[in-house]
This record gives sequence, C-alpha cells and structure tokens, in this order.
Amino acid sequence: MSDYRGMSVEDSRSAPTQPGSRMARRMAASAPPPPKEPERGRRAGDGGGGKMRVLAWVSIAATSLMVAGSLTGYVAYRDAFGAIDQKNVKDDIINPRPRDTGALNVLLVGSDTRAGDGNAQYGQETARLADAGGKRTDTIIVLHISPNRDQARLVSFPRDSMVDIPKCKNETTKQEMPPRRAMINSAYNDGGVACTMSTLETLTGIRINHFVEVDFSGFKNIVDSLGGIEICLKSGVNDKKAKLVLPPGKSLLDGEKALGYVRLRSYGDGSDIQRIKRQQIFLSKVIAKATSSDLLTDPIKLTGFIKSAAQSVTMDPDLANNPQKLIDIGMSAKDLTAKGVKLTTVPWIPDPEDENRVVWQQPAAGELFDSIINDTELPEPTPSATADKPKVAVKPGQVRIQVLNATGEPGRAREVADQLAKEGFQVTGLGNYADAGGQPVAATEVRYPKTAETGADHADVLTKKLNPAPDATAGKVRPTNTEPYTPTVAPTTAPAADGPKGPVLQLVIGTDFKAVKVTKLSEAVEKNTITASQQKNVCV
Repeated sequence: MSDYRGMSVEDSRSAPTQPGSRMARRMAASAPPPPKEPERGRRAGDGGGGKMRVLAWVSIAATSLMVAGSLTGYVAYRDAFGAIDQKNVKDDIINPRPRDTGALNVLLVGSDTRAGDGNAQYGQETARLADAGGKRTDTIIVLHISPNRDQARLVSFPRDSMVDIPKCKNETTKQEMPPRRAMINSAYNDGGVACTMSTLETLTGIRINHFVEVDFSGFKNIVDSLGGIEICLKSGVNDKKAKLVLPPGKSLLDGEKALGYVRLRSYGDGSDIQRIKRQQIFLSKVIAKATSSDLLTDPIKLTGFIKSAAQSVTMDPDLANNPQKLIDIGMSAKDLTAKGVKLTTVPWIPDPEDENRVVWQQPAAGELFDSIINDTELPEPTPSATADKPKVAVKPGQVRIQVLNATGEPGRAREVADQLAKEGFQVTGLGNYADAGGQPVAATEVRYPKTAETGADHADVLTKKLNPAPDATAGKVRPTNTEPYTPTVAPTTAPAADGPKGPVLQLVIGTDFKAVKVTKLSEAVEKNTITASQQKNVCV
C-alpha cells in the first residue's frame, strides 16, 4: 500500500523538494546567486553590459526555414534540405529528461561563432573570439507548437538570467562540468546545444525535441532571399558599432542592415529586454513574409529561399531528416500567422544582487512553463460560443469542490486546490483516496451526489477546466482522510456572490491529471507577450 495513505495534506506540503519537481525548477531559476565575482568592464544600467547581443535573427532564420521551406510537398524543394548541416547531441545530454507530451518544442539559438567569412567583422570581441576559436549565443528561444498543432508560442529567455546550470559535458573535451550558478547563455558557450537543452529542460520541465542553430552570414542570406524586411522606427538611428543609419518611420532592411538592426544596442533604453521585444516583432514580420503567397507561389523565389536557408543552419538529424515533421511545423506556423503567434519573454525581475542581471519572476514564470507543458491556456471566448453552456447557468464561484489526491504523489491535492481557487472555484477541503487495493487511481474523476438535482450542471463547469477533462459521475467516494482547505492564493476571477450554491463535488486526482486550464495567464506573462496587433502595426 502506498505510504501516502493516512498522510495529512499539511504533512504532504512539507515533503522535501525533489530534483526535477516544480518547486525545484522554480528555485533553480529564481534563487539568489552566490556572492558575485568582480565585474570586468561592465557598465551599470546598460541592461547586461558588454557585447550583449540578443540575436533574434536566429529564430527568424530558423523559423522561416521550417515554415516556408517545408510548406510544399515537391521533391525538388525537399532535396534542398540535403544542404543542412546536422549534429547529433543526444549522447551529450546527461541529465534526466522531462516526459514527451506530443508537442513540438524546438530550441532556436544563434551561433555567434567567429569562424567563416562575414562573421569576423563585428567588433573587437569578435576578433578575440575568432583567435580563440570560440562561440557564443545571446539568443535562446523555444518554439512551442501544441500536440494537436493548433497553438504556437515563441518564448525568449533573457541572456542575463541568473540560473542554476546542471552538470554538462564540455562541448570540446567531452569532460563533465559540475553544476554551477551562472548566466543562462554560458550553458551554450561552454557546453554547446546539448548543455543549453539540458539546462532549459531542468529549469522549465519542458521537453526540448529539436534544435536549430544559425550563424551571422546565414541570417543575412535569408533576409536577402526574402527581398528584405520592412520595419518602423519611432526615432532615427545612427550607430557606428552596429554600422547602421536609419531614418524615423518605415525602412526596408536588406540582410546587412537587418543584422545591424537586431544587434542594435544604442536605441531606446538600451536594455536587453527592450531589444528582445523589438526583435520579436521583427521575427513576426519574417514569419509573415516567409508564409506569404507571394513567396510560396513563386517557384524560383521559393527555391532560392530554401537553398539559402538550408545552407545557413545546423539541425539535429531527427528534424533535418524528417520531412513530415518539418511540414507539421511549417503548416502550423502558416495557419497561425493570421491569428498571431504569441511572442513571450519569460517574466523577470532585476537580480537583487546585481542590477545588470535578472532572475525569473515567480510564480509567473512557473505558470508560463506549466501552461506550455500541459497546453492548458484556454482560447479567448467568443460571443457566439453558447452551445456548450450548461443547462443551468453556473459560475465557478458557485462550484464547491473537495479535492482528493489519488496519485500517490505527496502534496498534489493542495497544488491542484490552489490552481482551482485561483480560477475562482470554492475549494472546501482536501484529502487522500486510493482504490480498494490501496493503489493510486489511474483516471481522474469528477463526482457529485446522486440526490443533487443540479449536480451534473455544476460538475460540467469543473470538468471543462481540467486537462484531461473527465466525464462527471453520480455518486461520491469515501476519502482516506480529509481536512479543511485554506486558500493561499488570490483568485483570478472573483467568487460569485449571487446565485444558488451547488452541491459539494469531489475531484479525485488520478495519475493522468495534467493541470487546471487557466482562463488567463498572470499579468506578468501578459505584460511580456507581444500581441498580434503589435506584431503588425507598431513603430518601435
């Protein structure tokens, strides 16, 4: 019999934090860093200092390749993908990996390598790294496409984020490097793509299925093959370091100017975060142009674009050699272009120990990651969506619930209860439950009293908020133990004061349970998300 039976919820709540758990991930991403090392040439208030380059061209090039290049089924176009460089990093990931949910999560990074023509002309630091044969990345973006391919989100991770990097193999020597606290981009600098993937998986719980790397020259070639990208500026630019002169208003950027634009530091407040938002809008314009009919219906232009993109990237073999997966990604992005792919920066706050660094804002960052893992964010409601309303109009604040943990995982009842309370439901109590043999229950259940006339209507409101959504059943179960629930979170939706109070339902949490669907992500996440209207009509 599982040892969780008979354990009070309060006891469950004090269970030690396990590696890989939600709490462990959030502590790793937000815990204060150790005493800082002496700064070298940093400038206070510059949003990260040094040669901070949030290279959004990486995601631009990679996403454009996967979108436009894979939209066609013609063999001639697919053959162009033979030019893609491939790198297998599976054996270099040495930490436990999150479960695969069926989603497509693609890591997009910019390889700021100094090797090759055209890459060694951007400043003194470039020259130093060229001599050392090194590489860097200041762009870390995850492209998430939901399991049923109907939702997409691009999540940017600020390069100045102070996080706990797990043990990794050194990319060159293959020797194991111990865990350390450092800026997140150092995972790539030392351990390459494998360490970056493992770091993100450890911190977020999101399984990274594939990766795409792009270099400087590749970015320029891709933009040129699209015929340039139009941007709009609130004020003019005259920056010698970026080698860029632009007037206020609209400008059409070729590859060289686009590279200067996405590397631009001396604009606005000069911060890393503002630059990310500016580059995300640029990326949305590239996606729109790469999926436009003007490109897709012109065989000559499309072939040139695909060849240019294919020669500019490195992918894992499982992605590069899987045309169907590329088509899945491309078709999803094309369909979602009209709706507006969500562009989100991980919520952050200034690092209390160093104003030139940031840490992820909790619990907002954790909520964002959970919504991606479980695809629990609900679409915006439409005025015509009335067919699915229950027979009796019931609001979440009128639904009373007893939450029972039947998973064998300590603390699960309180965790789910907090999620329900935040969505405005009335949680009356917590408890544990097991089947007749004392084992965890596989399938989540929603139960209501057999004598409750409106039990099914109230249960219907609850089931629609669960992932997966179970059918409601008449008849309640006998818990192993129970205790009252005291809310620890503020509800997103105010409890309903009017209307009849329904019967007390039972939510029996099975091992298949993923999460409570959120009506709206936290204000911190929304603040860091670029909307569809901003993507299309904005001067930055």
